[in-house]
Amino acid sequence: MLYFAYGSNLHHFQMKRRCKDSIFLKKINLKNFRLTFRSKYRAADIEAKRNSTVPGGLFEISKSDEKKLDVYEDFPILYKKYYFLYKGKKIMTYTMVKKTPFMFPTERYLNVVKQGYKDCKLNKKYLEKALSGK
Repeated sequence: MLYFAYGSNLHHFQMKRRCKDSIFLKKINLKNFRLTFRSKYRAADIEAKRNSTVPGGLFEISKSDEKKLDVYEDFPILYKKYYFLYKGKKIMTYTMVKKTPFMFPTERYLNVVKQGYKDCKLNKKYLEKALSGK
């Protein structure tokens, strides 16, 4: 199955450790969404926003990888699954159930996301905008 990562799962080494069958395919953009950070975990989330974009990594994952991600993402309590079409293909990602106010991420978590942006060659301007809380 195809999985869209936009937070800590962009980090190639961490993703491979968590999901042994995962293969990074390419970077893609999710349109009409924006990146934010929220909840007591101060973790990445996406929310609908017109004319906004969330860059991310497209991964091929196995059924057992999906089960591991479900546990990591605390599905269906913290995150729920969201499906979208990209070039005619169905893609799964996670989005937070409760849309709590913006919370600046911890330094440790942010460093993992920053490394993920490097690993996937994503434009950091989107991350910087999300960190401004706007």
